Amino acid sequence: MLRFGILSTAKIGRELVVPAIQDAENCVVTAVASRDIAKARAMADRFGVPHAFGSYEDMLASDLIDAVYIPLPTSQHIEWSIKAADAGKHVLCEKPIALKASDIDQVIAARDRNKVLVSEAFMVTYTPVWHKVRELLQAGAVGRLRHVQGVFTYFNRDPGNMRNVPELGGGGLPDIGVYPAITTRFATGQEPLRVQAVTERDPEFGTDIYSSVKADFGDFEMSFYISTQMANRQSMVFHGTEGFIEVRSPFNADRWGAEELELSNRSHTESQIFRFQDSRQYKREAEAFARAAQGEVQEIVTLENSKANQAFIDAIYRASDKDGWEPV
Repeated sequence: MLRFGILSTAKIGRELVVPAIQDAENCVVTAVASRDIAKARAMADRFGVPHAFGSYEDMLASDLIDAVYIPLPTSQHIEWSIKAADAGKHVLCEKPIALKASDIDQVIAARDRNKVLVSEAFMVTYTPVWHKVRELLQAGAVGRLRHVQGVFTYFNRDPGNMRNVPELGGGGLPDIGVYPAITTRFATGQEPLRVQAVTERDPEFGTDIYSSVKADFGDFEMSFYISTQMANRQSMVFHGTEGFIEVRSPFNADRWGAEELELSNRSHTESQIFRFQDSRQYKREAEAFARAAQGEVQEIVTLENSKANQAFIDAIYRASDKDGWEPV
């Protein structure tokens, strides 16, 4: 069993990832750390975790854990990923692991010098629905892929929420823009060459709240929009010469709707619906990470993959400040 320490008592850890790790077959949470020992103890007690620490440093120095899960604010991901790696711990860090692609080089160096596993927690890459999309595209199910279309929106104007605080790494592109990016790259195996974009910022918060993006992948185009101040919606469509694949609830499966995809033929006279019941994407993520950390060959999100995805996001920001194409 890979022994995880949880670095902070953040909501995503409490509600999604810690229960998933506890449910996994090959890993377990053995410690929780917080700068407030009472919070650490309360969360540990809630999940039956035996150890609580009143500082992150104390947990990293402990031999009670083999790996850490980091759900801290985005602005702290690089710092604590490096500190955890330098402490000899494997690292599963919430997305986005960085706010600039070049910052990931420091984490790659820490990973390599300490010979540990460091991975960005893109749970979508471990789900059956996205593996099925990739399989169908590789099999030519839609013919020649011409266009990918995506959307991910929600509404949140809470000034205390980290997504609305620039100093904590808030903003729509870091929070949700990364999902159309990673899933398209994952499903197609291709990288964007250049982008055009329009981005709007909230005048009060200063964070980006809306982006409309066009990306050139060479063999196909992609368009998507994201927003943190629009009605909730998620969708991804892969449209080709012979048909299309529509992924419903593509990012937060089971919380936003059924986890399923529809494959339709050219004339839309025939279609197949593939349903995936309760795929437990965070559990699959934890199990794959644990297997990789223990030396098994696994497909995980490498830091090199993370750097390529963040380079896509970086290019969107640059393109938003100019007319015309911006190279990735």
